[in-house]
Amino acid sequence: MRGLEKKIAQVVRHAAKSIAMEEEYNKTLTEEDILAVLKSPRMERDKYENNESAGVVTGLAWTSVGGDILFIESSISKGKGTMTMTGNLGTVMKESVTIALEYIKSNSELFGIPNEVITNNNIHIHVPEGATPKDGPSAGIAMLTSMVSTYTQRKVKKSLAMTGEITLRGKVLPVGGIKEKILAAKRANIKEIILCHENKRDIEEIKPEYLKGLTFHYVDRMSEVIEIAITNQKVKNAKKLD
Repeated sequence: MRGLEKKIAQVVRHAAKSIAMEEEYNKTLTEEDILAVLKSPRMERDKYENNESAGVVTGLAWTSVGGDILFIESSISKGKGTMTMTGNLGTVMKESVTIALEYIKSNSELFGIPNEVITNNNIHIHVPEGATPKDGPSAGIAMLTSMVSTYTQRKVKKSLAMTGEITLRGKVLPVGGIKEKILAAKRANIKEIILCHENKRDIEEIKPEYLKGLTFHYVDRMSEVIEIAITNQKVKNAKKLD
């Protein structure tokens, strides 16, 4: 049996050698080569979306297969101040939404949000791709930014992503998976990233060539996140809230 295996291996090597001699090929693998073999991608979910709508924020997530970007959306409607969460969110992520909302209520004047806007309107926060379970605390600052953008109808800064845990006292805590998240941000053409100040050491461990074109904002407080992430410009077709 082993003799047969050796003969087969010899035939394969000979065939491969013949092909190599008869056919010229490019040793460098190009994007065109990949598309020719694998065909066009069916979906591109790791692409940054524009900031023309209130409440759309790009978060950074860690998964078992590497980093990814995560879109956080929120919308507002007339009601009694209730909050709805959708997108197959886990317990910890739901807690982050609750913490963010309570922080906004306690600091509404700081963000220029009248109390009646919060109490007279319902807010709905959603994380797309509802078939995929999502959990963890690292989307906390993105949840906060999304809701402030919706309540104020102000734009989120363009080409910005963020990751960080939040506390009820307004602190931003460090999170893991930073290297993988940075690579995901690069793939999505993100230009600026907000991180906890304690995550700076993680950035310093990454090779400089991987960080080219990125600007990092290191924060300790949730108020700093909003100051960096939310512009003074209203979104198109901004809602009149009261």
